Amino acid sequence: MPAYKAPLRDTRFLMNEVFDYPAHYAGLANGKDADPETVGAILEACAQFCEQTLSPLNLSGDQEGCTLKDGKVTTPKGFKEAYEEFVAGGWQGLSHPTEYGGQGLPMSLGLIKSEMMGTANWSFTMYPGLSLGAMNTILQHASQELKDLYMPALTEGRWGGTMCLTEPQCGTDLGQVKTKAEPNADGSYRISGTKIFISSGDHDLTENIVHIVLARLPDAPAGTRGISLFIVPKIKVKADGSLDGSNNVVCSALEHKMGIRASATAVLNFEESTGYLIAEPNKGLEAMFTFMNTARIGTAVQGVAHAELSFQGALAYAKERRSMRALSGKKEPEKVADAIIHHADVRRMLMTQKAFAEGGRAMIYFAAQYSDHMVNGILENDAKKYKEWDDKLGFFTPILKGFLTEMGLESANLGMQVFGGHGYIKEHGMEQIARDARISTLYEGTTGIQALDLLGRKVLLTTRGKCVREFTATIAKFAVDHLRNPKLRRYATDLGRYAAEWNLLTMRLMLSARKDRDVVSAASHHFLMYSGYVMMAYFWALQASVANDKLAHGGSEKPEFYKAKLAMARFYFDHLLPRAKGHASSMIKPSKTLTKLPVEHFVFE
Repeated sequence: MPAYKAPLRDTRFLMNEVFDYPAHYAGLANGKDADPETVGAILEACAQFCEQTLSPLNLSGDQEGCTLKDGKVTTPKGFKEAYEEFVAGGWQGLSHPTEYGGQGLPMSLGLIKSEMMGTANWSFTMYPGLSLGAMNTILQHASQELKDLYMPALTEGRWGGTMCLTEPQCGTDLGQVKTKAEPNADGSYRISGTKIFISSGDHDLTENIVHIVLARLPDAPAGTRGISLFIVPKIKVKADGSLDGSNNVVCSALEHKMGIRASATAVLNFEESTGYLIAEPNKGLEAMFTFMNTARIGTAVQGVAHAELSFQGALAYAKERRSMRALSGKKEPEKVADAIIHHADVRRMLMTQKAFAEGGRAMIYFAAQYSDHMVNGILENDAKKYKEWDDKLGFFTPILKGFLTEMGLESANLGMQVFGGHGYIKEHGMEQIARDARISTLYEGTTGIQALDLLGRKVLLTTRGKCVREFTATIAKFAVDHLRNPKLRRYATDLGRYAAEWNLLTMRLMLSARKDRDVVSAASHHFLMYSGYVMMAYFWALQASVANDKLAHGGSEKPEFYKAKLAMARFYFDHLLPRAKGHASSMIKPSKTLTKLPVEHFVFE
């Protein structure tokens, strides 16, 4: 398994030189304590925890996995001690209110922390990651009484949290949820039903687990309009916060998964378990989207994490493994053969991984500032500001989740390919990264679901193309500003063309969908991937412009770092961005190509 090294140099470059996080934090209501010195100390401490504690458990955790015996789930050796260190470090409450014991720092710092921890050990990071989603949902939608009762222990990390949506008969189509919620005389509810695929659904890391559960009231209307949301603790909680015995939440099985084996994925049976209503009756799905969007951005981070870890492993191997001579002549004549990093095709794979890792990181860090503004709206009790930034982040979310996880999976596969046959052997850890990455394109909404959400809901239905126009206006401004710079002209020219094309494609699909609604489904995947490639191109061009300026006027990093950024931007525009053209061509093809083949013709005898 590759030994993870936190990419602090790239993190600092993005935070300080590309996105000016110090000025960003200075303008936030909760940013006054996020001064450069404090942020730097947090990043260094997080890197140390990731490199020394989490990374060494990644391979062993996968090999051991989780076990269920006599109704109790045990995590792999070392996980409980690592979690105790995590709690002692105050990491869970980094970006949550001080009134509940958190540090009250901006949300973006929590995302950056999660990226480092997730790259070091994604299985471990899922446990506190699911808790963050539960915490955000409770903070935004629960009563003050429930916040006061549950938030302190969740913020400290003594309790964990989950999201319980999926049932045996339904995944994405939550209108089919059957779990029942029957009212009790004291205002609580009896929750009964089965939930599957529950990440962190049961484990031995915390003394209690707070489940956020979708269920139906007795008089609920059919479909998604009749779903409510409940807090259901694994162990009952008294009014003073102390624990009060089993709440009849039973872990009946653990899923035997392809990857992320050290993260417990449970089948949970709620057997008249006591629950408490969050938000209004029958408005549960709307409230649950707070959790789901948190999870989707967290899953987008997974795409960057696996690209980064696979790249680090492949790079080290490519420098040591020797095979043949480079076609341009011997590079290491004193050796029996040249290191494979001198072969252009190996470099193609390594640079693809690096481009997706660093380009994806830039996309995440930019969107993280949107999340800070959104939280600021809540802190200032400004509903208009909250909605404005929530809408902006809503456009980014399906692109981040869908595109970055697909690129993370591609990068993980490339890492195995660099290793050749050794990549297929478990002891090297590269195949584990590929197995771990595979789920990222499936859970929290498959890539197809993200594509439908982007094109069908965000672009066509909700904003009628406005979200695309607004973001492409940002791209167009960059193009105009840099068109006369000879070192940046090619980026400006290409981006200007893609910005115009993105708007044109959106308009064409909007007009086509009026006559043929299948167009939306047929085009959505290609639209999402096109959007991802063009969006990442903008962020690579942005990094190139900063690197070019720092080379000319001096920066905080060595010149070699900035030169590498310029080289990677050229590679992205030369070799990866052209993929967008294929998606552009495919998305405007007639839907009948996909829909006219009769179902019975799919089977040939």
